[in-house]
Amino acid sequence: MYELTQRSDQMLLQDQERKTVLIVDDEPVIRDLCMRVLHDYNIVQASDGGEAFDIFLRGGIDVVLTDVMMPKLDGLELLKRLKEREPTVVVIIMTGYADKELILRALKADADDFITKPLNLLQLKSAIDKALVKKALKEEIANLRNLDRFKTNFLSLISHKFRTPITSISLFLQNLAAGIYDPEDETSRRHLELIHQEACYLGKLVSDLLTFSAVMDCGGGLQLTPCNLNTLIPKLLRGSREWSEKPGVTPQCDLEQVPELPLDLEKFAFALQQVIDNAIKFSKDTGVVCVTLRSVGESCQITVKDDGIGISKDQLAKIFEKFYQVDADRAGQIRGFGLGLFYARDFIRMHGGSLSIESEPEVGTSVIISIPNQPGQSA
Repeated sequence: MYELTQRSDQMLLQDQERKTVLIVDDEPVIRDLCMRVLHDYNIVQASDGGEAFDIFLRGGIDVVLTDVMMPKLDGLELLKRLKEREPTVVVIIMTGYADKELILRALKADADDFITKPLNLLQLKSAIDKALVKKALKEEIANLRNLDRFKTNFLSLISHKFRTPITSISLFLQNLAAGIYDPEDETSRRHLELIHQEACYLGKLVSDLLTFSAVMDCGGGLQLTPCNLNTLIPKLLRGSREWSEKPGVTPQCDLEQVPELPLDLEKFAFALQQVIDNAIKFSKDTGVVCVTLRSVGESCQITVKDDGIGISKDQLAKIFEKFYQVDADRAGQIRGFGLGLFYARDFIRMHGGSLSIESEPEVGTSVIISIPNQPGQSA
């Protein structure tokens, strides 16, 4: 059983990329000793708590191994600041004092482990390995809980979205079958038109579900291929399903010629299609949806602008949340799952890009997408 646990821990560590350990001690000999033992990790050194905190703020630190008694900023105060800044960072305390009060204070500040001086070299590496495994397990559990919460919310949303139109259709058909409605009168014709609209809406929901399912199943990485935005943008604009609901909206393109970009076509096209669909959906009945493309420095910028209902400041702060939908009083009969913009921004960020929104109620909305010209750059 012990060997099985050891193998599981090793597999968890192997699955993680090479971690970086920040060693904090005012004695150079201790820092050098730790560095020799921890050769499996990237090592950064600091001689006091203040210097260590500054290094941590630059990012990229996974484990902090710190002494307690140091000038300027001691180890316990460093521990407190680190956990306030990043609760998941692993902090291991090295101390030559078997002081119960000190240990209790460190535990209260969420220290991950203790190592006593003089250092036991095997204990040092083992403590870091175990702390990282524990952190990885916590993250995995949190991910599973989030996934379970997402599944529950999504199933509840689907149930609600399908129940409403199905109830409307069933009720009318029951009344029609019971002879309450005359199929030839005006009221019945209006109800039949409503049934047709609800049936079309159900078809669209099923199509959206299949789209989201395909996107979520296509894996976490990017499959980059050269992509021509000058041909992709008009294709997505023309191909939007929303034109059938808004035939009076005018599409416009203003595209600067730009070089091909390395993109994951499936993910990027999904993201841009969500933005275009929303622009059409929330436009005025005789409005304009304009898509512009510009080369800006080392990136390409796509702007999708509409002159529709706009978004208030309080809604703008929530617009990228899962399942969030614009206030029904303002959006009217516009309905969806509230997932499009969440995944759109996520996929754009995977490309090293950004997606931002500028909006004013009753004036319109602009969605700006920036994509770097080369993978690994930031837009």
